[in-house]
Amino acid sequence: MDNEYQKKSRVFKNGVKVPTPSVEEVQSYLDLWDKLENYTLQENALNKLFLTVYPTNTEINDILIKVASLNDFYSTNIFSPFKMAKHILELKIDDRLRAGDLTLINDIALLETKAGKTVSMYSFATKYCSHHLPEVYPIYDSYVDDILRHFKYVDRFYEFDKADLKDYPKFLNVILQFQKYYQIEKFNIKEIDRYLWQVGKKHFPRTYK
Repeated sequence: MDNEYQKKSRVFKNGVKVPTPSVEEVQSYLDLWDKLENYTLQENALNKLFLTVYPTNTEINDILIKVASLNDFYSTNIFSPFKMAKHILELKIDDRLRAGDLTLINDIALLETKAGKTVSMYSFATKYCSHHLPEVYPIYDSYVDDILRHFKYVDRFYEFDKADLKDYPKFLNVILQFQKYYQIEKFNIKEIDRYLWQVGKKHFPRTYK
């Protein structure tokens, strides 16, 4: 067990016990997802926006409404949706998206503030790309981070550092190794997303004061 994990992981401190991933366990969470009306309707709306109404990223107006919708639905804390939309427009991302270019995530994520400081909107970037190609780009967020590190600690399904989850090609590899180790390859990336997010949210809920 690495020192960083012992010192900083809520997973280690809480001693949480989570059922081992399996086909049956993942399927139970996917069935549960279908009953969460607020999330399913929200996802359906975003799918229509990203996949049908505004599938490309060549017009600032199209990009802006996608950025603003994601920011609102997911509370991604984008400090300026317009600045992010302009940033995405300038990157000319469509060919790279279609090619499944994993380096695109960090290019979208790094955004300069008015003060000239570069900040990383990594979770937002994964969501933006995932909503264009949900079976290619898995979503990163804090719940997914917690649950992956939990199973690393419990089962040692794959060796990785916390920082690797913020390096997108490495993050995707962790997801693929997770699928392989627990023999749940029958589920696609989007389905694994939904399982990880729900089980992470259930066992490692955030408390806000």
